[in-house]
Amino acid sequence: MNKVLRFIKAQPVLAAAFLLAVVTVFIVPPDKEYLGYCNRTVLIELFALMAAVAGLRSAGIFDAATRAILRRTGNVRRLGAVLTLICFFSAMLVTNDVALITFVPLTLLIYKGIGDKRCLILTVVLETAAANLGSMMTPVGNPQNLFLYDKYGLTAMTFVRTMLPVGAVGLAAVMGLTLLLPKNKCEAPDSKGEKPPVIKTAVFTGLFLLCIAAVFRLVPDWSCLVGAVLAAAVCDRKVFAKVDYTLLATFVCFFIFVGNIARIEAVSSFFSRILDGRELIVSAALSQFISNVPAAVMLAEFTDNGTQLLLGVDIGGFGTIIASLASLISFQLYRRDEGAETGRYFLVFTVINFALLGLLLAVQFMIS
Repeated sequence: MNKVLRFIKAQPVLAAAFLLAVVTVFIVPPDKEYLGYCNRTVLIELFALMAAVAGLRSAGIFDAATRAILRRTGNVRRLGAVLTLICFFSAMLVTNDVALITFVPLTLLIYKGIGDKRCLILTVVLETAAANLGSMMTPVGNPQNLFLYDKYGLTAMTFVRTMLPVGAVGLAAVMGLTLLLPKNKCEAPDSKGEKPPVIKTAVFTGLFLLCIAAVFRLVPDWSCLVGAVLAAAVCDRKVFAKVDYTLLATFVCFFIFVGNIARIEAVSSFFSRILDGRELIVSAALSQFISNVPAAVMLAEFTDNGTQLLLGVDIGGFGTIIASLASLISFQLYRRDEGAETGRYFLVFTVINFALLGLLLAVQFMIS
């Protein structure tokens, strides 16, 4: 029982998704239609992308690039701005989760030498917001984008045109908030002088590019899986242990749950009715309570307006700390730091994120 409780505490979203899937199995008994529930393309591309990023990270690419950039900063304000921009642009390619897992620990390390905990809190909160904003901008930036991009057959141009206005406004707002940081002098930690291994870097860069090509439908999805297996076999088998299988399992559980409730006529009619013309606000609101990834998977079955749903779940990643799983990652990383002030962090996070939620919704309503 203790193990079960620890698992639920560690993976609340997966636990909830599994419970919902099990409950609906009793309502809609398993049959041949279950085979069509799971989106194979999304699962394969997510797996391969996570393997590629894990390989690049283990090669030291992110650390090397970050240290090179940080050597050009000289004070806390400039440092905060650079870290925020790094999280924004890296999240476009390696997802918001990976961007924060990579750069928040580095931020904690740098700020140990600065000693200003209030600056640290604001910087981590702004990094988190920037990662969520950057991830909005590309189909591979976060799991819900990848799912909705494939689900609705969106084109790259449609995706960018949909997300660019709110993303640009959000970035401008977050960069404006970096002006609250002081101009105290600071230095980046010394580099160990180790260079990333050439072959490993080249192989996993190739795998990453293959995944991007698959997302944009230039190559078949199965090529990603083959590429991931070959890359791991040649360079580093440990990357498979670094794949977030809980995220993949969460998707499978929600695919089963959503597939079943879509076959319950009363439930299907209810969601279709409340979503009609309200995709943006309903999805943003639901994300506050169950986070935006499951909200996207759940609501996609009941509307054909993919762009408004995309906007809703991405904007809905701001607000509560559970609205985006990436935000929870930052909080967990900060909370484990020595001397962490979790109450102050939660306050700063909540104020800034609800302000961004209101701003982005207002912007989208004005241009709609």
